[in-house]
Amino acid sequence: MLDLGRLRALHAVSVHGSVSAAAIALGYTPSAVSQQIAKLERETRTTLLERQGRGIALTDAARHLAATAQQLLAIVEEAETSLEERRGQPTGRLVIGAFASAARGLMPVVLAALRAEHPSLDARLLEVDPHLSVDLVAQGVIDLAVAHDWDIAPLPAPEGQERAVIGEDLCDLLVPAGHPLARVAARRPLRREDLPGRRWICQPPGSVCHDWLVRTLRASGHEPDLAYQAAENHTQIALVAAGLGVALMPRLGRGPLPDGVLALPLEPVPVRRLYALWRPGAARRPAITETVRLLGDLWPRRTG
Repeated sequence: MLDLGRLRALHAVSVHGSVSAAAIALGYTPSAVSQQIAKLERETRTTLLERQGRGIALTDAARHLAATAQQLLAIVEEAETSLEERRGQPTGRLVIGAFASAARGLMPVVLAALRAEHPSLDARLLEVDPHLSVDLVAQGVIDLAVAHDWDIAPLPAPEGQERAVIGEDLCDLLVPAGHPLARVAARRPLRREDLPGRRWICQPPGSVCHDWLVRTLRASGHEPDLAYQAAENHTQIALVAAGLGVALMPRLGRGPLPDGVLALPLEPVPVRRLYALWRPGAARRPAITETVRLLGDLWPRRTG
């Protein structure tokens, strides 16, 4: 009899591509995941992982077993959903994936509310990029994703997934005090036509924020000068404070700005929309409906 926990570990490795990434997603240590895989190899008398350079690769047998594990996990999820639905209360384990600024600026208050109001629910958080979270929901790795898109770069509608709008996050242009754009903003609202010709501080390629900035500036006929690229908002703010460039940054999770950094509004205001996404089969779970409700109810308190 194959152990479901060990199959879950193999499935996580197949999805995330490494033992360490799977461990983060599952909330285990890498050694615990490795032990689960080793026990599964002994149970099946099959080699599942092979060394490949500095990493690992799944064997053909492992990929087949991981695909079967995904089907089994879906059956288990359906059984757990039915039980929770019959109870009518959020229970069990709920894994929520959220991008960095939502994990910092929104999820703490939501998770605290879930723990206070529903002590039988084991809600967990995994910080993950919006582009990845949609696939992780579909694969059953996470139960609910908090993702976002921008006004000119909509989030692709994932087939077979349900979504609810959480709210809209407004963005400002961050500049050092004394920057020429600050003087322009003192006379009139800044427009997107004012943005070309600046040295930009932004997120690395592949992020939604990076793509929005590049598309916006190219649409005005200018190639952006992306001088400094950093994933963390606080790093970007520190670079602005040092007078090295300007940055476009949403308000969610941004926190107070240090002296010497100004937040200037743009017209039209750049907006990103936040969504909650989940699998249709999980829509009956009280844990899903309650979490989506809290995300919407608590959203206005976490932005501004």
